[in-house]
Amino acid sequence: MLKKVDTVEQFNDLMKTEGEFYLLKHSLTCPISLAAYKEYEKFAGSNQEIPTYFLAVQDSRPLSNEIAERFEIKHESPQAILFSEGKPRWNASHWKITSRALKEAANGK
Repeated sequence: MLKKVDTVEQFNDLMKTEGEFYLLKHSLTCPISLAAYKEYEKFAGSNQEIPTYFLAVQDSRPLSNEIAERFEIKHESPQAILFSEGKPRWNASHWKITSRALKEAANGK
């Protein structure tokens, strides 16, 4: 199940409590982002051992900007980021966000 993150404070709590998790930056108006969201849901449904979160860029612009600036990852939407031990370990955007790619990144391939 995907959990929504809306604020910098919520994200900071995740960074403190989750050893490893995915975050998807999702645009509510983009068809490419919708396709990525569906792939992300597919991954989350079959890989429940890794927590999956998302933010809606239109609703959470300050959080999206904070992540881009703090981790020096150019903002894209859609964009999936795998965080591990408080750092981004992997990220992909647009059509590169597939259930298979997410699984391979989580498995360190």
